[in-house]
Amino acid sequence: MTQHSIAPDPESRASAQSTEQGIGDSSAQGRGNGSEGGSWRDGELRAPGLLARSVAEGIGSFFVILAGLGATMLATETSIQPSLVFGFAVVAAMIAFGHVSGGHFNPAITFGSAIAGRLRWGSVAPYVLAQVIGAVAASGLVWLALGANAQLTGIRTFFSSASNGFGEHSPAQFPLTSAFLLEVVATALLVAVFLGAGSRRARRDLAPFAVGLTVAGLLSFLLPVTNGALNPVRATASAIFADPWALEQLWLFWAAPVIGGVIAGLVIRSTDAWGSPSITAGRSPGSAGTADARDAVDTPDAAAIPATAGTAGTAGTAGPAGTSGTAGTTEAAETTETAGTTETARPADAAAIPAQDNHSGRNDAATFFDAADEGPDSASPRSSGPTR
Repeated sequence: MTQHSIAPDPESRASAQSTEQGIGDSSAQGRGNGSEGGSWRDGELRAPGLLARSVAEGIGSFFVILAGLGATMLATETSIQPSLVFGFAVVAAMIAFGHVSGGHFNPAITFGSAIAGRLRWGSVAPYVLAQVIGAVAASGLVWLALGANAQLTGIRTFFSSASNGFGEHSPAQFPLTSAFLLEVVATALLVAVFLGAGSRRARRDLAPFAVGLTVAGLLSFLLPVTNGALNPVRATASAIFADPWALEQLWLFWAAPVIGGVIAGLVIRSTDAWGSPSITAGRSPGSAGTADARDAVDTPDAAAIPATAGTAGTAGTAGPAGTSGTAGTTEAAETTETAGTTETARPADAAAIPAQDNHSGRNDAATFFDAADEGPDSASPRSSGPTR
């Protein structure tokens, strides 16, 4: 649950500084999404260690389950709906702890982030363990608080009423197949929203609100079906202190959300792969009008590309002292120009400039780039230079 914004995970933000430690944990793959967080020290972004991130996941899970589970068991007709309480708690926890760990608080999100390449697999087990410990600690605190009230009896009944179930234990008697299918689909949507909101292309500061509202909406839909799970540790927290049937049916509320998270992770990983930039064969970097360091071609002959975009001489023969015989333009050996970028050629490479075609008045490279500059918005020297 990397890495985050949803505060981008520590691994994902550190990668931006040094090709990543890791949303969205975009860790070792260098695609930070937002699954783990970072902190500033001495002017550099330093990623929190795995222990710190796991502790943040545990504390966040504790808060979410304490607020949500307490509201589910003790809500009255005048209280806010439990689904909204869960959603608000998720928003608050992500804002508070997301910059450290990425703000998962849900094993399904953690697995989905790892599948999508936003979290290192080595962080998955510590994250999930911390989430379970935090959630069980929250339900244990609720148990102690209820048990201290002498007027309350049958505390297991409170926890059973808040537990997730199917069949005869479903609030509306939905069978296993319906419960499983809806939990898978709902969790896949939740994880997709988390990963999408934590993407580098998204407004990460709005990610907590997107995820929290999604949790609230999906829980409202699932309440009559399974009592609303979406989160395996939420189901575990109530089942431990409920009647035995809750533990017997707990497997579904681990299997369905994790499967949904894996599906969402695969989908997001596929869309990331489809949308990754690539260099078209035969095109020179910068021919599109922008200079991108990722597309730079670092070869000794890169500076030997002849002048293009209308600066190359077109009169037929090269003039002396590095000038080309043109009717108002100079230069071919000293500067090269692509569609919007100017690069100074090294003197040693001046001899590498190919001879021009006397029949057409331009060389092949110039012809290629001139054709690429003929759009209506072209600002090349050909469109504004002297008339030949």
